[in-house]
Parts: sequence; C-alpha cells; structure tokens
Amino acid sequence: MSKGKLFIISGASGVGKSTVLSCVMAQRSDLRFSVSATTRAPRPGEVDGQSYYFVTKETFLDMIARDEFVEYDAHMDNYYGTPEGQLNEKLETGSVILDIEPNGAFLVRQRRPDATLIFIAPPSMEELQRRLIGRGDTTPEQVKLRQERARWEMEQSAKYDYVVVNDQVEACADKILKIIAEKAD
Repeated sequence: MSKGKLFIISGASGVGKSTVLSCVMAQRSDLRFSVSATTRAPRPGEVDGQSYYFVTKETFLDMIARDEFVEYDAHMDNYYGTPEGQLNEKLETGSVILDIEPNGAFLVRQRRPDATLIFIAPPSMEELQRRLIGRGDTTPEQVKLRQERARWEMEQSAKYDYVVVNDQVEACADKILKIIAEKAD
C-alpha cells in the first residue's frame, strides 16, 4: 500500500499549468512530481530524469510491450508516457502530482481509481487565446489548433473531480493546495 495520494493535473496549452504547479510545489515539500518518459530530443536546459526520461523509440516500444506505463500516448511523431515503476516509488515517499492530458488522465483513472483528477481551466477562451499569442512562440496556425484542442479538453473537464479556473495564479494554486490537503492529509 502506497503512503501517498496521486493527483492528476490537466489543462489546455496556455492555461498556466506549469506556473500554477510551480507555485503548488513550492508550498508543499512533501509533494513529488512524476517524470514522464519521451522519445523526443531534450531541449536546451532539460535534464534526463528531471525534465523527462529521454529514451529511444525502440526502448519506449519495449516498455509498452512489457506494460511498464500507467499511461502513454503519441504526439507529433514522439511518444510520451508515465513509467509505472517510478510512479510507485514516488508514491511510497509521499503524494505525487502527474501533469498529463485528459486521455492519459482517464487511462490512469482506470488503473488507479483512487487518483484525484483536477482540471485547470482558463477564465475564458478569449483569455486563453490572448495567453497563447502573448507567449510569442506560437504561430497563428498553432493558436487555432490549440484552441480547437482546448475546446475538446474543456468538454472533458466534466469527467474530472475538480475544475479550478486559473484567473489568478496564486488563487488557483491555493485552491489546488486545499484539494490536496483535503485528500492527502
């Protein structure tokens, strides 16, 4: 029996998940962050085992064949997945946050029905568009695709245990921290 609880966080690209999760993690030293495996190349500054576990496609496919993922998916010619072994190890030492998209969240829920699913929503689709454009690294075509994906993800949010609107980072983080305290403490 694991010591910690599993929290799955999802939200559309541009909703501010990374910023909110940084704030949450800074407030709770007992939380662990689950590291995903990927077949994509590391970006500058990314560290193997911290940012991702960077593996070859062959290794990833072998891991799938051995049923070593609690969830996995393919995006843009690369695979991403959560190795179950490292997730179990982290749960032995405390509660774990897993940042994944809705399809992955639902796969994890099948294997781990006790997981708590939290969806971070934008205040509005207009605000999400403004944030995506404000990044400065997203083409108009990418903004359109991400908004289409966001609409689908917002529909999926009804299947989550909690939906928290990120209209202000600290307030959103505080709401998530309250959910974690309620479930984990």
